[in-house]
Amino acid sequence: MIVVTGAAGFIGSVLVGKLNSIGIENILMVDDFSNENKKANWSTKKYSELMDRSLFLDWFKANASQVNFVYHIGARTDTTEFNKEIFDVLNVNYTKSIWNTCTENNIPLVYASSAATYGGGEQGYIDNHASVSSLHPLNPYGWSKQEFDVWALQQTNTPPQWQGLKFFNVYGPNEYHKARMASVIFHSFNQINTSGKVKLFRSHRPDFKDGWQLRDFIYVKDLVNVCVFLMQNKVQSGIYNLGTGKARSFYDLADSTFKAMNKTTDIEYVDIPEDIRDKYQYFTEADMSKLIAQGYSTPFTSLEEGVRDYVSNYLSKNAIY
Repeated sequence: MIVVTGAAGFIGSVLVGKLNSIGIENILMVDDFSNENKKANWSTKKYSELMDRSLFLDWFKANASQVNFVYHIGARTDTTEFNKEIFDVLNVNYTKSIWNTCTENNIPLVYASSAATYGGGEQGYIDNHASVSSLHPLNPYGWSKQEFDVWALQQTNTPPQWQGLKFFNVYGPNEYHKARMASVIFHSFNQINTSGKVKLFRSHRPDFKDGWQLRDFIYVKDLVNVCVFLMQNKVQSGIYNLGTGKARSFYDLADSTFKAMNKTTDIEYVDIPEDIRDKYQYFTEADMSKLIAQGYSTPFTSLEEGVRDYVSNYLSKNAIY
């Protein structure tokens, strides 16, 4: 049996869909399934069992012999939440429990870290273990992921194979429920349908033009391909970046969305909200050489092609992957 936590959420549900597409249906899906807005993400998937996340840790300790592999994707991901205790419970302690049970029972583990651990990027975006402990995230979400990464690297007892994946800016189907935290493409699509224009954040730094803040945008389909690769291959344990290795601007992203919708580009710039302004990243770009050195050779989807697929096959049809 394969465990997927966060299975009703954005990335977790796409991962389950990917596993289904390669014939894997013996899946334990773990999440809080009470959110009706997420139901479409999981209701058509093929799985063995649904389990509330509050019950999973105890079940796992008692039934670990049934589990072959764990994808721990579930987390509190709200970057505007500043209550550290919430992150301690859901992102740090919950993950430690999963790690310990995997270790005790020789079960491989892939867990979701985040590029938010890199903070303002002062030390670059290289997934070098030696520099992990000196990173300085900009918000409690980033700190929770950082805290676990540091802890994991300190452990002498580990799962037989484990990878922590620093997800960069992920976009794609099944994020309909994420509201403010959904991708800029999702919001752009809705804004264009409503008003014919897109609002992007103005730059509050002189070295970046409005709309030219840069991110490494990765299509969720590429992300889950990597997850499957890690299950199917012997890969060195450790922390890995997961982006495309190529930073693109928010302008490029919005422009690609207009083009995918066959509309004329019309962008309005608005101030970054003050509550996140001093914690806003202006540049992220994953160094992907470490994963590639482990044999991952599948090309990543270009921003233009990813946006076209997302808009044409999902957003415009309100479809689920």
